[in-house]
Amino acid sequence: MKAAHRVGILGAGYVSEFHVAALRRVRNAEIVGVADLDLSRASALAKRLKLPAAYDSLQGLIEAGANVVHILTPPSAHADAAIRALEGGCHVLVEKPLGTSVADCQRIEAAAAAAKRSVCVNHSNLRDPFVDKAIKIAESGAIGDVIGADYFRSSNYPPYRGGRLPPQYREGGYPFRDMGVHGLYIIQRVLGRIEDVSAIFCSKGGDPNLLYDEWSAQVRCKDGIGRMRLSWNVQPLCNQLVIEGTKGTVRADMFAMYVTKRKQYRLPSSAGRLVNSMREALDIGVQVPLNVVRAATGRLRRFHGLQELVVEFYRVLTRGEPMPVTVGDATPIVEWTERIAKVADASKDAVARKYSRPLTARILVTGALGFIGKRLVERLVQQGQAVRILARREPPSEFQTNSLVQVVLGDLGDPDAVERAVKGVDVVYHVGAAMRGAAHEFERSTVVGTQNVVDSALRHNVQKFVYVSSLSVLHQVAAKPSDLIGEDWPLEPWPERRGAYSKSKLQAEQIVSEAVAKRNLPAVIFRPGQVIGPDAEVLTPAVGVRVKRSLIVFGNGKVQLPLVHVDDVVDALVDSVGRPVFDGSIFHLVDSATVTQNDLAHRTAQSARNRLSVRHLPRWILYTMAFGVQFGMALLGRSSPLSHYRLKSALSDLRFDCRAAKERLGWLPRVGVQVGLDQVFHKGSTATR
Repeated sequence: MKAAHRVGILGAGYVSEFHVAALRRVRNAEIVGVADLDLSRASALAKRLKLPAAYDSLQGLIEAGANVVHILTPPSAHADAAIRALEGGCHVLVEKPLGTSVADCQRIEAAAAAAKRSVCVNHSNLRDPFVDKAIKIAESGAIGDVIGADYFRSSNYPPYRGGRLPPQYREGGYPFRDMGVHGLYIIQRVLGRIEDVSAIFCSKGGDPNLLYDEWSAQVRCKDGIGRMRLSWNVQPLCNQLVIEGTKGTVRADMFAMYVTKRKQYRLPSSAGRLVNSMREALDIGVQVPLNVVRAATGRLRRFHGLQELVVEFYRVLTRGEPMPVTVGDATPIVEWTERIAKVADASKDAVARKYSRPLTARILVTGALGFIGKRLVERLVQQGQAVRILARREPPSEFQTNSLVQVVLGDLGDPDAVERAVKGVDVVYHVGAAMRGAAHEFERSTVVGTQNVVDSALRHNVQKFVYVSSLSVLHQVAAKPSDLIGEDWPLEPWPERRGAYSKSKLQAEQIVSEAVAKRNLPAVIFRPGQVIGPDAEVLTPAVGVRVKRSLIVFGNGKVQLPLVHVDDVVDALVDSVGRPVFDGSIFHLVDSATVTQNDLAHRTAQSARNRLSVRHLPRWILYTMAFGVQFGMALLGRSSPLSHYRLKSALSDLRFDCRAAKERLGWLPRVGVQVGLDQVFHKGSTATR
């Protein structure tokens, strides 16, 4: 016997699994499948959650017999998808916000009336148990007349692993559409009809692809003033609501899982503060453990409010009762959301227009805002050459105002952005790569990014491809102190043991080498050592770490470091373009000057504002610590950030053969490491060519 509600999921993003979890608690609902424009994503979700089928369109769900559709697409697609589902005879549950204009809402309402079908909007935080409890306390009169509400939410977005940019990166106002809508409908629920909203937004750069990641809004309502803060930088993640009244306040912390109340007592102010503090501490001490148990036993669920609203939607749908959140409820929230979001959209569009002039430069530099890339661009411009740069954010003013520098805004992981940057150039200097961050950032920027640049370079017949790799791609543990490591030294056989940086750089170099061998990419590969120069970070894990007033050196400090000055690296990159080396040739770039861990440690200690003491941590202690960390992480089923192999690689005492660069490129360090160290420690003058 078929279930009364045959449900199709439209959109296979992050939130879809929580809709599925809720649906599995609805007895008279059956999921017929999931659809997404990216069929592979829909298929992966269907396989992981054991759903019957995957489709690439809403029509596929309707043809499979769906009579209810959950619209989980980006907001800009909500209205059209909802209307098509209604016209196909389906009831609709739409994720927030309902649409991106009042006209969208009106079209949905008209389509629902014509089809005689129901529409519910997932204002999920209204069913969050902690929000609900706080609002009920406020409504009970326990804090007097309610006059204000503050909502604070910090968030992050799912990892971007490359491919077409997700909507949060394409639209300036997307963060407010995504999270601001929660604050608006909660504040309206507490303070009555919204009468005005004003907001400011800016960037702190925590996510380089997210232009506006800090938001503050003031919401004037019929019964008071609300305030909202949204952040994509604040850690740990926060989700809090504070309701203020004439006789007290109530605070809900949705992530920490508690609700507390502060009251005005007829006591001296200091005594009243003490009583409130003790009461809050007691409430938190009781509630948090109990709610942890509730979460562990399934009575508190992830995205609890979302799941509860889904279940409620089917309950009222079955009974023919009014929807929990109607189109009429959601329309004012859409109106105010869009008033703010569209300002940010326009602001981002204005930024894009600044860089929309025709691209005429025949040279491209990726990673142009990094340490090597910036010096490379400066050198090329000094030579009078026009240069394109690919950057995720607006470049510094000296690049913006220089007529020889042309900017393409975009991420290496985005093939469309890379295509815009590469089309029409003769020479590509591919310097861009992730230097820090999570594993997915190395995968996107270094591996996927290199594949994108190589593919585009081949499509557009780039004449010369200069790639900056790393010495970390080499099998360093295999070297003996007497070995001189040339370009033919074996590559790292276990890159995953070395960490995300080494692994991604090896994969990227192999992409370039394979393109040379199989696709005739005209490329040259450079492997510079640790690059130093003005403002360089020299205290790396290969040297040691600072702990309070001490600088801890790993081992006895006698390991020689493979250093090279940034200007000497730029010399090799620029000079290579005039040499017959674009046949996949590889060159090591390391200064012959001898600089040990101890040398750098002592200079670092002496240059500190308050001098540091240099101490040494024996290797056997390091290896023991690494074994302990590695063993503990293995028990947790996670990869370890520290391992015996990684330490041994980092502390290998290596000597590099740079004769190939000297003989075939005429390269010798011109500035040199000692000048570079003087620059780093502010004791020398900047060298110029």
